[in-house]
Amino acid sequence: MATVAELKAVLKDTLEKRGALAQIKARIRAEVFNALDDQSEPRPTLSRENLLINELIREYLEYNKYKYTASVLTADLSCMEFSLISYMVVKKKVPRISFQKRLC
Repeated sequence: MATVAELKAVLKDTLEKRGALAQIKARIRAEVFNALDDQSEPRPTLSRENLLINELIREYLEYNKYKYTASVLTADLSCMEFSLISYMVVKKKVPRISFQKRLC
């Protein structure tokens, strides 16, 4: 009969192979940061340049399959409505847009 330690090791290996363990860790990390975030203090309005930089970082993370890190960043950025970089590639221009709308 397997020991508790052996069962834990097998469960951990299985979750790691499926990518579920990384997803669980990222979700816990995001929830901890959300719990610690001071909601009473409003965030400063970001300039278009900072919004573009944030979006470049998010696109980089998603392109390199850092989807859990990207999900934490997206949550921290207050859920930008769409991919600015993808929009610029398709339209071949920088849009004049409002970033006030949110997904969540």
